[in-house]
Amino acid sequence: MTFSVHGLAVARGIAIGRAVLVGSSRVDVAHYFIEAHQVPSEIERVRSGRNAVMQELSRLQADMPPDAPPELGALLDVHIMLLQDEMLVSGVKHWITERLYNAEWALTTQLELIARQFDEMEDDYLRERKADLEQVVERILRHMKGVPNPVAPPVPSPRRKTQQDLLLDDTEDVPLVLVAHDLSPADMLQFKKSVFAGFVTDVGGKTSHTAIVARSMDIPAVVGARAASQLVRQDDWVIIDGDAGVIIVDPSAIILAEYGFRQRQIELERERLSRLRHTPCVTIDGEKIELLANIELPADGAGAIAAGAVGVGLFRTEFLFMGRSGKLPDEEEQYLAYREAVDAMQGLPVTIRTLDIGADKPLDRARKDDSLNPALGLRAIRWSLADPAMFRTQVRAVLRAAAHGRVSMMFPMLVNAEEIRQTLAHVRLAQTELDDRGAVYGAVRLGAMIEVPAAALTVRMFLRHFDFLSIGTNDLIQYTLAIDRADEAVADLYDPMHPAVLCLIAGVIAESRAQGKSVSVCGEMAGDLGLTRLLLGLGLRTFSMHPAQILAVKQEVLRADTRKLRLWAQQVLEGGECAGFRVAQPSDSLYKI
Repeated sequence: MTFSVHGLAVARGIAIGRAVLVGSSRVDVAHYFIEAHQVPSEIERVRSGRNAVMQELSRLQADMPPDAPPELGALLDVHIMLLQDEMLVSGVKHWITERLYNAEWALTTQLELIARQFDEMEDDYLRERKADLEQVVERILRHMKGVPNPVAPPVPSPRRKTQQDLLLDDTEDVPLVLVAHDLSPADMLQFKKSVFAGFVTDVGGKTSHTAIVARSMDIPAVVGARAASQLVRQDDWVIIDGDAGVIIVDPSAIILAEYGFRQRQIELERERLSRLRHTPCVTIDGEKIELLANIELPADGAGAIAAGAVGVGLFRTEFLFMGRSGKLPDEEEQYLAYREAVDAMQGLPVTIRTLDIGADKPLDRARKDDSLNPALGLRAIRWSLADPAMFRTQVRAVLRAAAHGRVSMMFPMLVNAEEIRQTLAHVRLAQTELDDRGAVYGAVRLGAMIEVPAAALTVRMFLRHFDFLSIGTNDLIQYTLAIDRADEAVADLYDPMHPAVLCLIAGVIAESRAQGKSVSVCGEMAGDLGLTRLLLGLGLRTFSMHPAQILAVKQEVLRADTRKLRLWAQQVLEGGECAGFRVAQPSDSLYKI
């Protein structure tokens, strides 16, 4: 019987195949008190389990196939770092020593404590790292209980041919789709030897590790599908609609044929779009548009190049700091990571954003922000300015990486003149520190992110101090509309087309171009095809987005005439009663060719 399951679309496309189930493998945990003399042996049990998992993950890293996506290795690094997290280790010892919990109880208690901290995080990507921690703890529990961790996907059982089989050209080589409660990076490596056409998980979000890997592998995926792993049976026929976030189970021959046709159309469209990779990105009326990539890992540069990006508009550095507890990456480690990203872009420009993290992030620091709303607390540049040594360490690493290519440095969430003054002073001091020790470094362009209304409304002050601006629309919308974008209860109010949002964006673009300074949009709006023409009409000439979105946006650009779009965009602003705001005028153009 045909039925559908809904989730979150995280990697576009259509996948059709038989289900390979990897169900939830949560380990039952016993809860009991121990005697005082048993404390050392219980601590040793946890230590042995942790060491066994460390060896297991290290072995997986060593045996990683050459064609494995670089994200898998990086995510394995995250799991190893979580295993070494002092907060996890010391917490478990505390529960065993002070409360006399048995080892398993102590481990799960500390997991719950840390998981609550992850749930309170404002950043989607870092909040979803809770799943990584849960997987690490589960692997430890399995070793402690003597239950083996999964090492290979189940093999679909033989079955009679169905109508669906007869519609496929080669039933001996039927595609497989993976359905699981959740997938860890280690699981993904184990399953790499099998060819999966798509992934479905019960849990996860758009920035979960499964979503990241699926996008890197360019295959359809749906996450957050709740009970999919319980509803789908082993070897069921499954259609994954990665565009709509829908899974269709046991489809009829008619539905299968319809999706098979859509699948072929999508493949033809991708092939057609791929031909645009080397096509100059110029509008009908001759405006040159820059399409840059947002990346999170140094190795993502290769994907950006393959997608036709002309540079990196946003390198999020948070990944390097995530899950490190008290041991943050030193200057040398950061320098090597930034240099790797610069080298990967083969001479194209790279914009590195300094640490965008807050008191709610998983950094085991003595200082803690107890504010009720971390989004309005000590985060982004506020955090960096509150820890000058950490901040200058990162700035020095970026400056050194600039000796190897075209590097810009961008600062998140600046609000006022004093923050700007302090930030620039730290950059100058970092240069002095490098000079004093004779270190080689390069020149960098300095930029600011416009993420709060206060910055957008005082943009002229920012333009006096910075070489370029980048509009972070995700936070700008959140702060303008007073909406927590992570709160499902108000998610429907998160509106990039709200007149106030458009007025602020239009004002920043117009003022930047009038003063001859470059400006980009690096939030989700940049990759939204429904907004490409409006942003062009507002005068935007630089977009930064996920590499997978670049070619589709380029197609929109090639079909656009900014002369007509400018008039239309002005009408949109006036229709929203944006008094005093205008679109960028032709005389403001820096990009006419």
